[in-house]
Amino acid sequence: MAARTSLSKTFVWILLGLLFVGLAGFGATNLSGTVRTVGKAGEQSIGVDQFARELQREINAVISQTGRALPMDQVRAIGLDQQVLARLVALASLDHETTEMGISIGDQNLQQEIVRIPSFQGLDGTFDREAYRFSLQSAGLSEAEFEADLRNEAARTLVQAAILGGVRMPDTLNNVIVEYIGERRSFTWALLDETSLTAPVPTPTEAELRAFYDSNIDRYTLPETRQITYAHMHPADLLDTVEVDETALRDAYAARESEFNQPERRLVERLVFADEAAARDAMAQLEVGGTRFELLVQDRGLDLADVDLGDVTASDLGAASAEVFSADVGDVVGPLPSSLGPALFRVNAVLAAQAISFEEAEPMLRDELAQDRARRQIEVLSQDYEDLLAGGATLEELVAETDMQLGQIAWTDETLDGIAAYGAFRGAAAALTQDDFPEIAFLDDGGLFAIRLDSTLPQRPQPFEDARAEVLTDATRAATEAALEVQAAGMVASLATQGEFAAVGLSPVTETDLTRTAFIEGIPPGLIIDVFEMEQGDLRIVPAEGAVIVLRLDEVKPAETTGDMARLREALSEELNQTLARALFDAYVRDVQFRAEPRIDERALNAVLTSFQ
Repeated sequence: MAARTSLSKTFVWILLGLLFVGLAGFGATNLSGTVRTVGKAGEQSIGVDQFARELQREINAVISQTGRALPMDQVRAIGLDQQVLARLVALASLDHETTEMGISIGDQNLQQEIVRIPSFQGLDGTFDREAYRFSLQSAGLSEAEFEADLRNEAARTLVQAAILGGVRMPDTLNNVIVEYIGERRSFTWALLDETSLTAPVPTPTEAELRAFYDSNIDRYTLPETRQITYAHMHPADLLDTVEVDETALRDAYAARESEFNQPERRLVERLVFADEAAARDAMAQLEVGGTRFELLVQDRGLDLADVDLGDVTASDLGAASAEVFSADVGDVVGPLPSSLGPALFRVNAVLAAQAISFEEAEPMLRDELAQDRARRQIEVLSQDYEDLLAGGATLEELVAETDMQLGQIAWTDETLDGIAAYGAFRGAAAALTQDDFPEIAFLDDGGLFAIRLDSTLPQRPQPFEDARAEVLTDATRAATEAALEVQAAGMVASLATQGEFAAVGLSPVTETDLTRTAFIEGIPPGLIIDVFEMEQGDLRIVPAEGAVIVLRLDEVKPAETTGDMARLREALSEELNQTLARALFDAYVRDVQFRAEPRIDERALNAVLTSFQ
């Protein structure tokens, strides 16, 4: 029964996809001519109409996501046609395999599957042959084609269930992963910084600074830098020239009046019940503390997101509004009528009524309208500016003849200041070459710019004098760390014999039962890595940016077997089982496809693709 239900859902989805996605705009179905297949796998054919329908469905899916047309050259460029063909070849290979094995659901089961599909049912909920015929006709399918597809899908589902059923990944991998994640360690650590030094570190000499600079030249190497000249204009530059009249402001206010003036609203959750008795029973349990609203939702197999109505007004709730809007935050009221039946309502927050007059909204509206008009004015001006550049004007000449401003920037991949804060500018700067002529392009705020690459400086060492302050800081820090490591080494030697941090002048901090994901404020993240590399009882000195940490591993414990670790083990086991099952089925499909020896008719395939032009 479960398999049949799943099958019906699968084919309802396929049918609705065919019906509602459609084949508009390309005329790719019912191709003329005598060619009927684009290929075969074993004895199973891949029809031209089948390939065209599937390809059209994928194209429409991309269009719906991007909102842009997808020409056939782009379809081929992204390999969408090959993806569809590969999927159909795999399905045809499986169909050939199930036919060879003699697997079929039979006429009676096929009929049961068909009559259960809602799209084929009339108003009374029974099978309607006219609806069946019309739906298939709208999808470009004959009854024979659809029923053959349904049989094939059923057979494939049976084979898939046989392969996937009972697959279990051995516990070894699960145990290793959980143990790695959940292993706990207790340790003691103490920080030594420059204040802990028995003698201050002397200031490095000039020779020592230069030696440190030379031996760490990578720290002071500047990235490739592009010297760019740019002309730019922003909507804010034109605000003083833009006029916004009273009529436009009042029209804008009227168009957004529902935004400025809103009645009291409440954030509400609604849990609907089958009948009044069930709703009253649930409310009674809440009143005596026998359950919580969250548990009632869970008991219905729902999440809180499923019962969340968001912010609602009194008019949204109809007859339930009076009680809901008189309840306090956190109250559950009901049973109350709703469009779906008796329901309990929980109030999560109260959003006070809002009344913003025209005079209060006017400054914001004036600024928004001025910005919008400035952007439109820039769009108009951009064509004139583009014409100037196309006529050979330099950026300097463009700025002299227009209201654009000139700027220069030393740009690298890490530059985010000024005009480089705009993604459009950074993208243009990264792709710019010295052969490129300046062109007008738009910024994210509606402004525009044009750029020219003047020169490119390769990676190069920063001059010592320019880097001197940074070199001094780095060299002093390195010398401090070195001195602290020497001092800490003596303490570690004493710790090995005396055993107590305090006995050697250290202020210890103890951490207990931490896992690899633990975070300790004030210490370098790499310390946890060190902890999990050590053996119990080990002592280690860990550098810490101008300081050092003396570290001792006190205890190692395995992962817990209850609580979060038990839930992780269970979830991971399920995921690993599914991963193994998918891998087995993928391997089976590849083997089936290899034995089916697929053959593709390139001329027929090209004919279908050409029909999409």
